[in-house]
Amino acid sequence: MLNIADTLYEWCGEARPFALATVIDVRGSAPLPPGTSLAVDADGNAVGGVSGGCVEAAVYELGRQILADRAAPARVAFGYSDSDAFAIGLTCGGEIDVLVQRVEPAAMPALAAALDAVTAGRPSAVAHVVEGPGELVGRMLHVPDEGAHDGTLGDESEDRAVVAQARAFLRAGRTALTDVGGGGGAESSEDGTCPRKLTVLVHVHAPRPRMLIFGAVDFAAALSQAGSFLGYRVTVCDARPVFATTARFPHADEVVTDWPHHYLAATEVDPRTAICVLTHDPKFDIPLLRLSLTLPVAYVGALGSRRTHERRIDLLREAGVPEDQLARLNSPIGLDLGARTPEETAVSITSEIIAHAHRGTGRPLSHRPGPIHRPTQPLPGLATAP
Repeated sequence: MLNIADTLYEWCGEARPFALATVIDVRGSAPLPPGTSLAVDADGNAVGGVSGGCVEAAVYELGRQILADRAAPARVAFGYSDSDAFAIGLTCGGEIDVLVQRVEPAAMPALAAALDAVTAGRPSAVAHVVEGPGELVGRMLHVPDEGAHDGTLGDESEDRAVVAQARAFLRAGRTALTDVGGGGGAESSEDGTCPRKLTVLVHVHAPRPRMLIFGAVDFAAALSQAGSFLGYRVTVCDARPVFATTARFPHADEVVTDWPHHYLAATEVDPRTAICVLTHDPKFDIPLLRLSLTLPVAYVGALGSRRTHERRIDLLREAGVPEDQLARLNSPIGLDLGARTPEETAVSITSEIIAHAHRGTGRPLSHRPGPIHRPTQPLPGLATAP
């Protein structure tokens, strides 16, 4: 639903009832991920989408009906039918489950609080019950990154468990489905219990992930542009002030003059951070990589030839870096695309980062059987619904 947060915030501010249709589960290839929503008001105005066009009309009509009839939330599934070319379904061959519910803003202050936070740019999660006891389906909790949550499910232990799960997903910056309670999920309440099993879709609005680029070189200029395009908050860092200038890196969010390992030790990273080392100079690389490989980040890569890579690995071993940490290093950086120019190299590097994040192979899709999109991987220590 956060894909249409601005419009929903406006409608809530006007106390305008609306129907909200949300993708809550995806199987196989589907155009849009869980959490994506379409909303329709009583005048027939619509915003957003759930399938890129395949089933929008059917969901729109169901939303209008539920809104007019004040009906209970309805869960509907859409797939592809080979036997009927004109059936309503997904032409991509996947399946999606959509929850359609009526929203009365005055009765759902937690949603209004969440939309207020999101439109203001504050990190927040919305815990959205999509399966469980009938009276709870469709309820929402607003979970900020700190402080008290808004809303209740009617039971303190359930609230605690759901809030803890939501905060875990918020820290990871990921929207996902999870089970809570009932003895089969990942309970997180203070007393370790949650009386009823709930399936919750956690919608997450988090700060942009960081891309830290070390080395103010031509490749860094191209990579900062590519990283910005992908939604990263890009920092370029170099110890040489003559090269580390905002004029040379207009697409970076910040340009820092500092020794790379000093800057990295003082800045914040998280499990979504990508570290790209482009200096291929041992006096910068070795202390920087030695630190980088100890951090809980998503990706560490280093630019250089095969010979540079082999020398770098030898120096890291001499510096005491263990083999399990060396195995995290993506070097030489990037996928084998035959890249030569800085722009092509930036595509090669960002392609590897994307493949690493989603456990892709980097092979042409035309050469690989099976679904295009892989199932979402669970967060460590958390259970997700099948």
